[in-house]
Amino acid sequence: MVGAGHPEVTRVLFVGNSFTYFHNLPELVVALARPDRAVSVAMFAEPGAVLGETWASGAPSNALREGGHYVVLQEQSTLGGDLVVDGIPRPQDPAKFHASVRTAVADIVSANATPALYMTWARQDDPGAQQALTDAYASIGKELGVAVSPVGIAWQTALTERPDLVLHDEDASHPAPAGSYLAACVLTATLFGLDPRGRVHRVTGQAIDSEGVWGEPDSTLIDLPEADAAYLQDVAWRTAC
Repeated sequence: MVGAGHPEVTRVLFVGNSFTYFHNLPELVVALARPDRAVSVAMFAEPGAVLGETWASGAPSNALREGGHYVVLQEQSTLGGDLVVDGIPRPQDPAKFHASVRTAVADIVSANATPALYMTWARQDDPGAQQALTDAYASIGKELGVAVSPVGIAWQTALTERPDLVLHDEDASHPAPAGSYLAACVLTATLFGLDPRGRVHRVTGQAIDSEGVWGEPDSTLIDLPEADAAYLQDVAWRTAC
C-alpha cells in the first residue's frame, strides 16, 4: 500500500513503435484496468522502430532504474526486416527478433521487472502471415518463460467471426480504433488477469498522431458502439484465457 487507503500503482513500460502508440494504446490499458488496478504507463515508441535498436539505445533500461513492474515488448510488424514478396511486406526470419528479446528480457529480469511480449497481427492483404508472427512470438516466449499477449491471434479470430468489423487502418497495416481497443483488452487480460468484459468502450486521453507526435490531452481516443466493444472484450478474454 502507498499511504492509508491508497492502492499501489502498477507501473508498465511499453517498448515498441506505431503499433503501440496508435490511439495511445498504453492509456487504453490504464482505462480498462480501472477500478481493479491503478496503472501508470511510460512508452518508448517511434515510427518504424525495431526492438533491438530501441533497446540498444539504453533509454528503456535507464527508465527501468526508476522502477517498473511490467515491460511490454513489441517488435516491428515484419519482425524487424524489409522482406517484400510480390509487393507485400512479409515477416522475416525471427532470429534477430529473438536475439533482441533475449537481451531485453535479461535486462528486465535484472531490474526485478516482469517482461511480456505483445504479439502483433498480420497485414490486411497478407492474413496468412499471422502464423509466422504467432510462431515467432510463441517460440521465444516459451524458450524464456515469458508471457505472450496473443493480440494477433485475437485479431485473427475477430476478423474471421466478424468480418464486418474494421480492425485495420486504411493503410492495411496499422490498427483502426477497434484494433487498438482489442489489443488493449488482450493486454489487460494477460498482464493483470483482468476480465475485460463489461469495461469501458469510450476512452479519453492525450492524442498521438500517426507520426508519434503528442497532441491534445483530453481527446477521444476510442469511442466504439457498445455492442462492438462487448464482442471485442469477449474475443480478448477467450483468447487470453
